[in-house]
Parts: sequence; structure tokens; C-alpha cells
Amino acid sequence: MKIVKPAGLLLLAVLTFLPCGAGAEVAVPALTAHVTDETATLTGEQRSALEQSLQTFEEKKGSQISVLIVPTTQPETIEQYSMRVVEQWKLGRTRVDDGVLLIIAKDDRTLRIEVGYGLEGALTDATSSRIINETIVPRFQQGDFYGGVVAGVDSIMRVVDGEPLPPPQQHADDASGQLARYLPILFVLTLVAGGVLRVVLGRLPGSVVTGGSVAAVAWLLSGTLFVAVLAGGIALAYTLLGSGLGAYAGGRTIGGPPGRFGSGSGRTTFRGGGGGFGGGGASGRW
Repeated sequence: MKIVKPAGLLLLAVLTFLPCGAGAEVAVPALTAHVTDETATLTGEQRSALEQSLQTFEEKKGSQISVLIVPTTQPETIEQYSMRVVEQWKLGRTRVDDGVLLIIAKDDRTLRIEVGYGLEGALTDATSSRIINETIVPRFQQGDFYGGVVAGVDSIMRVVDGEPLPPPQQHADDASGQLARYLPILFVLTLVAGGVLRVVLGRLPGSVVTGGSVAAVAWLLSGTLFVAVLAGGIALAYTLLGSGLGAYAGGRTIGGPPGRFGSGSGRTTFRGGGGGFGGGGASGRW
């Protein structure tokens, strides 16, 4: 009869009560379709519609785009697991490397767009990040997973097909930040131009011309229509309603104490773009 030493008994006990598969890597599912949903998030009709769209795009363009939804990638990060998936799936054509994977780890609330080498020039890290943060994540946050996947895939297909994304939406806080950045220049312009033009042209015409001039300068500085209109409107109102602007013309004082130009706090909002990750692509959370 073989005698088991105490150390062996301890190891046997640990192995016996250790949960099966604890700490093990999540298996990569077999590639059988463009859409693989391991979470039953998509209905059969939704999966079929998305599958047909991706198949049609592959027949037209040649590029392979695939969607994978898994519960979790733990203990790996989504970037590590995504690389294992594409290495096994080998999406895209040989020597063209035009494959794209949209992977979603639903329980982890993470997602990633993995881009093949051949598409990194078109579907850049920054573009992938915009698709995630501007198109997919807002829909996921509302619980619309199918809508987020469809909108994200549509954006990916458009970019791969050579169509650039539309310009980022201008948010009000971004505009306020830009206005605050150029505040000193616009304020001085309002003081000088407004004071002179009110004397030369009269209160109303001078105020209108001042507002237009400030708006034009704001447009040249910021390149943003919203900032230009806002700055011009404030300059017009300040020149029209102000009691004077501190210049001296025609032997009389034009002006009183200068006030604050605009209502911004002077802080410029900084927004990160999400960044890119090694291997081409980007990741995100919701």
C-alpha cells in the first residue's frame, strides 16, 4: 500500500477544493459566422440581420468584419483576450490584413475595436476611439446593445470603405472654453473698436459693426461658428448698452469702467480622446 506524505495530502486537498477552471483563460469560440454572441444578448432576428449586412460588405469590399460578444474576458484584459481571438480567427485576407473585430465583454462593461495591419491607415486608433465613445457607448449606456452594435459596425464599414467620420460635435463647454481662451483679445478689440465706431458711426451702427468685427476675429481664431456668433453677440450688446468704453475721442471720454466679457470662468475644458492601444484599435467602457 502506497503511503501519501503529509505534503502530498495537503496538495491533494487544495486541488480537490479548488474551483474547476479558476483563473483559467476564457476559451476562444470557434469562428463559424461574422457574429458570435456567447451571451444571448441579440435575438435571432437581430443576429441574422447583422450577419447579412457583414456578409454583403465582405462580398463587396473583401474586408472581414466580425462581432464577438462574451460575458467576460477575466482574468485577462480585453486587449489581451482580443489579440488571442484575432490570432486564432485570422480575420482578413492573406497579405492584405484587412480584418476588424468588434469585441464586447458585457459583464465587464468593456469593448474594443481590433484593427488589422492593412486597415490601420484608415481605421486609426483615434477613429476607432471616436466610434466607441461617440457611437457605441452612448447607446450601451441606454441599454440599447443591438443599436450600439449596429451603429458601430456601420461606422466601421463606412470608414473601411473610404468614408471619413463626420466632424466631432461641438459641445457647449468646449465652446465656452475656446471663448475663455481668446477672451483677452476679444475684450480689447471690443473696447477699442467699439469706442471708436460708436463715435464715428453712432451707437447702433457702431455696435453692429463692432459685433461683426469681433465675430470675424473669433471665427479666425477658433474656427468655430458657435464661438464666433457668441462672441459677436456679446460684443454688440456690450457696445450698444454700455455707457462708454474708456477711450478718448472728440474731446470727450468714451467709456466707463470695463466689465467682464462673457460669463465663462476662464477654465478650458480638457477632453481626452480615449487614446489608442497596441496592435491597432482602441478600447472603451460604458
